[in-house]
Amino acid sequence: MDQERQPLGERELRVLALERRGFPGPGAKERAIREELGLAPVRYYQLLNALLDDPRALAADPVTVNRLRRVRAARRTER
Repeated sequence: MDQERQPLGERELRVLALERRGFPGPGAKERAIREELGLAPVRYYQLLNALLDDPRALAADPVTVNRLRRVRAARRTER
């Protein structure tokens, strides 16, 4: 079975769920990444970036994925 037919894994779904949340102040998101997902923030953002290009992520949470794609595109044009 190829990747596009397999559903997103638990970790990928949890990454998308964390991205839907708002965080109150500096460091709160990084703390949540470490405590809730057990990941270093650098690894988290690597996974998130890969998810933005995954059609399964778009199907699972189109609002979040499209919002993050727009943010990513805006940051790339700023460079």
